[in-house]
Amino acid sequence: MMENNIYKDLGISDRVFSFGEKIEAELKDRFEAFDKTAEYNQMKVLNAMREARVSSECFSYASGYGYDDIGRDTLEKVYSICFKTEDALVRPQITCGTHALALALMSNLRPGDELYSPVGRPYDTLEEVIGIRPSRGSLKEYGISYRETDLLPDGSFDYPAIKEAINEKTKLVTIQRSKGYANRPSFSVQKIGELIAFIKDIKPDVICMVDNCYGEFVEDKEPSEVGADMIVGSLIKNPGGGLAPIGGYICGKKECIANAAARLTSPGLAKEVGASLSVMKDFYQGFFLSPTVVNGALKGAVFAANIYEKLGYKCIPDAKESRHDIIQAVILNSPEALKAFCLGIQSAAPVESFVTPEPWDMPGYDSQVIMAAGAFVQGSSIELSADGPLRAPYSVYFQGGLTWYHAKAGILLSLQKLCDANLVKDSQLC
Repeated sequence: MMENNIYKDLGISDRVFSFGEKIEAELKDRFEAFDKTAEYNQMKVLNAMREARVSSECFSYASGYGYDDIGRDTLEKVYSICFKTEDALVRPQITCGTHALALALMSNLRPGDELYSPVGRPYDTLEEVIGIRPSRGSLKEYGISYRETDLLPDGSFDYPAIKEAINEKTKLVTIQRSKGYANRPSFSVQKIGELIAFIKDIKPDVICMVDNCYGEFVEDKEPSEVGADMIVGSLIKNPGGGLAPIGGYICGKKECIANAAARLTSPGLAKEVGASLSVMKDFYQGFFLSPTVVNGALKGAVFAANIYEKLGYKCIPDAKESRHDIIQAVILNSPEALKAFCLGIQSAAPVESFVTPEPWDMPGYDSQVIMAAGAFVQGSSIELSADGPLRAPYSVYFQGGLTWYHAKAGILLSLQKLCDANLVKDSQLC
């Protein structure tokens, strides 16, 4: 067992360190399984880059209109090959994951169409995109209706209700893979495939879109390989590998991507314009590193679940469940515990470790949110981060860590801060 020397410099006590070491030793087989998946996905990315004939020219600066930007066009080939889709839109002009989702929805829906979610209420920031909460420019303002079907109490799909809900107006079905700020399971690629097959059997021409944020490279397949017409995500999450400074992607059917490109730029211009400026090397290298980075984040998530479950906190997923995204929810039951946890994550940051996170009115959310994220890229949640809304049951959502070792340090410091606040007793660390 490693002696607690360097960890003491971070402020981690012998008791907390020893507790963590014991937990880590029990996870050896689990970690080896993650390593195997990462190896498979690393080869998948490598093969996509080889097939797309990536060259040093792809890293060149492009400006102005961006006509014939070889770096941009080749990167989109890499994504479509890797995710097994007909086409892809991968752009720095897509500002975030919410923007990517809004772009996919607004470009593929028309007035009179209906958007349908068979997995309950979507992530908070999409509520204003849809118009559940009134907002300028929402789908609702354009005459696009919305309906949803809640999950069953056990977190499974309510197939009879889904069948009843799909109707002649249903144009696009949105499936959120990850849990967002809900205490429900994240969905496996297999389960998503089963849901899509059920929906397509009812209405074959419906577009099935999967919000793939936090899920890329967690498994050896993506939802696009099991029937999704579009998968959508952010480059400052998994596929950016911690290097992408901005951007998002939409991968899927040619028709869907053509619609999205026309909405992103302009009808008639579509994918032909949009200079990549100087970000291409980071986009390529981040994507190449992504399977390894995701591997470290998964180890951190499982480590967190095992630590906090042993202390009596409910974790979603629990310590033994299979993983389908990088997010670990811990139900902390009090605002004090939520703040202490986030303080620990912030104090483990390489950037602004001295800052104390405070709840604030974050745009797109209906309650105050506390967020710990001392990241090299602002808002990059593939980097070590934790956040949660200030509302019962005071769940924290931990994710990321560019390396397993950083994720480990962050979790240990989160526990240390709970101990310092007398929210966890030394007697519990045995």
